[in-house]
Amino acid sequence: MIASVRGVVVAVAPDSAVIEVGGVGLQVQCAPGTLAGLRTGAEARLYTSMVVREDSLTLYGFADDDEKHLFELLQTASGVGPRLAQAVLAVHSPDVVRRAIVGGDLATLTRVPGIGKKGAEKLVVELRDRIGPVPLADGAPAGVLNGAWQEQVRQGVLALGWSAAQAEQAVAAVAETIDGDVPPVPVLLRQAIRLLGRTR
Repeated sequence: MIASVRGVVVAVAPDSAVIEVGGVGLQVQCAPGTLAGLRTGAEARLYTSMVVREDSLTLYGFADDDEKHLFELLQTASGVGPRLAQAVLAVHSPDVVRRAIVGGDLATLTRVPGIGKKGAEKLVVELRDRIGPVPLADGAPAGVLNGAWQEQVRQGVLALGWSAAQAEQAVAAVAETIDGDVPPVPVLLRQAIRLLGRTR
């Protein structure tokens, strides 16, 4: 597995670059944001993920390790191949993708060409618990913005023994009661527990 490459940039195309490493030119598929940081004749380092197919070996390159790991994680969702995973990172930064998945923000996910509503829902369901730490948007109070409170309440309900379906139901019910500022997560969790207590 080739984890990274470092060498002189020989050529830059609309969707790839050629990096010369030890006298060998390696073609690396890259998103536009990564390609924008490369200059022909200059040395560059790219974090890479190799995708092996019966008829090809393809290197995908990224400006940092975070993008690479998210690229690989996205492909663990059903129906997501390397090209679609790269398209996600071409449209959104890793932080935006994580917040969208944790918060169930389908509108953000469907801005990616090739992802419809059903595809976005699959990403949320399959990756929400594995997406990793979710940074807050600038100026956002902890646990409030972009669906972070929903995930914290959901995890709290699951930890207390309710099912995933019940947790989703409770989060949806609590969300309907919020009008204006979002209360602290412990308050929301207590509210979710009260709502679930009535259904037992």
